[in-house]
Amino acid sequence: MGPVMLDVQGYELSAVEKEVLDHPLVGGLILFTRNFHDQKQLQELIGQIRHYSRNQLVLAVDHEGGRVQRFRDGFSLIPAMGKLIERTAGDIDKASVYAQQFGWLMAAEVQAFDIDISFAPVLDIHGVSDVIGDRSFSQKPAQIVQLASAFIRGMHDAGMKATGKHFPGHGNVKEDSHVAMPVDKRSREEIMNLDMAIFKQIHQQGLLDAVMPAHVVYPEVDDLPAGFSSVWIRDILRKQLDFDGVVFSDDLSMHGASKVGSYAERAEIALNAGCDMVLVCNNPEGAIQVLDKLPAHTQGSDRLPKLLKQPTGNYAELKKSRSWHQAQLALDEFYA
Repeated sequence: MGPVMLDVQGYELSAVEKEVLDHPLVGGLILFTRNFHDQKQLQELIGQIRHYSRNQLVLAVDHEGGRVQRFRDGFSLIPAMGKLIERTAGDIDKASVYAQQFGWLMAAEVQAFDIDISFAPVLDIHGVSDVIGDRSFSQKPAQIVQLASAFIRGMHDAGMKATGKHFPGHGNVKEDSHVAMPVDKRSREEIMNLDMAIFKQIHQQGLLDAVMPAHVVYPEVDDLPAGFSSVWIRDILRKQLDFDGVVFSDDLSMHGASKVGSYAERAEIALNAGCDMVLVCNNPEGAIQVLDKLPAHTQGSDRLPKLLKQPTGNYAELKKSRSWHQAQLALDEFYA
């Protein structure tokens, strides 16, 4: 399984994309809204991807709920996680029940289409970041830990591995790393004791299977963005937190990654810093550059196959299950 996760441009594969999927460094593929027209088309596209890929792929999507849900027509509309506390009038226990049910529902529906993981949940604090906003469970770390833990348990009940993002925390910088280079100037102590403590507490429960670092610079810790920093990944995440799950880079085409050089340089630095897999999305030329310039002997981590889903039934079978109907009742109650 190669260390590079790519994307594709449309509803079906082009001839070039079929060729790229045969590259030995490709080990994953992420789907976006532009890849979804309806469920039949999605099923056919995924079948094409599986057929033309040389390696077994980790197939992924961002399907958090709220404004970040790539598939909508025919899928259950999962609420933004920040709405859980709001709609339950601060009842954390009731919100936790919803979190677990919606975590299961999201994961079960996504996996019914042969997709392995959704990059979820967001563990950032709802602070000053507009790009995070109500993607976060709460402004309060203790509430995030409880609600995110429940959401992950729901994902695990459905058989999906969880990816916490954006380590060590993106919520307390205003800039959007998609289009800017955020710098979090707070003290090391504040970052460790506030934002990162959320990741630490959830990891200590044995719930985190993967982590995605932020394209944010924390100058009191290191001059490189976290996803390119061996200090953050190897020293803090691996050694101090004793985390042995998968580390994904965030998308190398984001502006927050431009600090470290060309696409090939970004990929190499991220992998050398300790990432197991790098994402190169929304820039086919950049993806080709990574595949052409990375050393051919670059190996994917043996952690990656642990993210692959177990065989599941299709969506029609899922909708006949008691668990799916219970989750629909919970959704109806939540939105009432």
